[in-house]
This record gives sequence, C-alpha cells and structure tokens, in this order.
Amino acid sequence: MDVIELLVLFAVLQLLAVLAFAISPYVRPRRFKLKGSHVIITGGSSGIGKAVAVEAVKNGASVTLMARKKAKLLEAQQEVEKYVQEGSKQRVNIIVLDVADEYSKVEQAFKEAVSELGPCDMLVNSAGVSCSKAFVDTDIEEFENVMKINLNGTVQATRAVLDQMMSRQRGRIVLISSQAGQIGLYGFTAYSASKFALRGFAESLQMEVKPYDIYVTVNCPPDTDTPMLQAESNDKPKETQLISETAGLFQPDVVAKIILKDSQRGVFLSYVGLDGFLLKQITCGMSTVISTAEALQQVFLVGICRAIGLFYLTSFDKIVHKCKREREMAAITEKNKSE
Repeated sequence: MDVIELLVLFAVLQLLAVLAFAISPYVRPRRFKLKGSHVIITGGSSGIGKAVAVEAVKNGASVTLMARKKAKLLEAQQEVEKYVQEGSKQRVNIIVLDVADEYSKVEQAFKEAVSELGPCDMLVNSAGVSCSKAFVDTDIEEFENVMKINLNGTVQATRAVLDQMMSRQRGRIVLISSQAGQIGLYGFTAYSASKFALRGFAESLQMEVKPYDIYVTVNCPPDTDTPMLQAESNDKPKETQLISETAGLFQPDVVAKIILKDSQRGVFLSYVGLDGFLLKQITCGMSTVISTAEALQQVFLVGICRAIGLFYLTSFDKIVHKCKREREMAAITEKNKSE
C-alpha cells in the first residue's frame, strides 16, 4: 500500500468516525432557557462575573452574586438591578462568601441562595485570582493560594449545587478558565497550573453528569479588561506582557455574552477570538462535542492549527530569549557604572 492509498484510507476512516458520531443518541443537549432561571455567580462583584450577571438578567434570569467584599457586592447589585425587566419577578441577591473557605460555610451560603431564589439552574464559577511571576520568584505559599482559590474554590462551589441539579436533571455549570489554561506561558506557572487543573476536573465531571442533562462549559478567555488584569499588570514580567498582547484585549461584556450563549447550548470548550478558536482545535483532546460541525472542525483542522501554533511558540521563545539578553546587558551596564 503506497502513501496515497494510506492517506485515502485515513480520510475514509475519519469520515466514518464522524458519521458514527452523527448518529449517536447522546450528543445534542436540550436547549437551556435563561428566562425564569436562577443563576448563581461566584466572583460576581466585578469583571467577567458581574458582566455575566448583567447579561443573565437581560435574558430574564434572577441572579445571586457571591464575593468576599460586601461593599463591592452592594455596588454590583445596584448596577445589575438596573437591567431587571419591568413587571417581572426577577431578583438580584448578594451573599458574602469566600469560595476557598471551609466547605461547610460554602455549602451554607448556597443553601441560603437557594432558599431565597429557588434551585440553582446555572452556576458560573468566576471567582479567581491571578499570579504573574516567574516560578523562581513565586513563594510556595502564593502558589498554594492560587490553587486553593482557582481550583478548590471552583470544586467546592460546584459540589454545593450538584446534588440538587442531578435530582432535578437540569443544569449548567460554567468554569472560567483562561487561554493560560490551554497553553503554559512564561510567568503563569501558578495560574496556568490552576486553570489546566480545571480542564481535567471539568472533563471528568461532564461524563458523570451528562446522563442527568447537566452540561459543563469551560470558557477560556484571553486578556479581559477587568480589575484583576489591571492589578496583575502592576508587576507582570515583560515576557508575560509581550506574549499576552498577541491575543488582544477583550471587554467583559463580550466575554459574558459568549459564556452564556455557549453554556445554554451545552458547548464544553468555549473560546473568545481567533486565537481562542485556534487553541480550541489544538487542545480539543478527548473533550465532548455537541454537533457534527464541531466534530468536523476538530477532525480536519487540528493539524493545520497545530502548525500555526508552532509559529506562535517560536515567537514566544524569541520574546523570552530577547528579554533574557536585555536583562543581562542591563546588568553588565549597571556593573560597569558602579566600577
């Protein structure tokens, strides 16, 4: 069998795999409606979380905002309430909560939310922190704190709503990851580790809860204009700054609309922007899909996107090496001045 015959055989096998997928009875989730739903949002006092709350209310949902600081929650509540539809039964509640606190407190906060507005139909895990330092400059305690909030906090919040969702056989769970949860980047050893971990948690969880008509969405936004990004930029390494800029800067409301649209459809891996599309194809792995079109994209584009990705990686390596040389030259110049 020559090379051409092997390629034809490979193409036929790919098509057969797609056809087998297309007739699967377990693929397409039922449409999820936000109107009349109760959406609980951790990290809901600012950034992406608050933007998701605004969009959810615009679409007829009631929301519970959770965050650590009451003052910021009250401000967010007032802002989100402006979008409550006149004459509706929509409500916007707030609950002070640190999702990384002991589980009993997290569980109690969610019970309070449910007692006020009814069962949770959608959970948006937006609470999180960033850390943009080279690994050698990162304290172990700081690394552990990032994991505790970004991973453990998400796990605890999800666990608090899951039993009720499964008993009702209805629900959506959103995990806010990052493009740094798809590709490891300079300065994001702690942050990327926490976001990569969310992916493994989400894939396993999705397989467990799909029979209950519960769908998990992992959204991976690039840099988004939020208070967290602004705080992160204060001490972000030059390498990290230059690499992050390649994906552009997005507004929270743009990301929020994509999150809600994809989670309603039951999309597992949700992306933002062209770079996000490329990364989705490259990192699709064994994640679930919801349509033949999505499957075809991954089958036929993963190789092309991987090739493009290699050019990106080469450019990132050049940035890192250039910054290293600049630091070395600066150190030599400084030493010469002092002599």
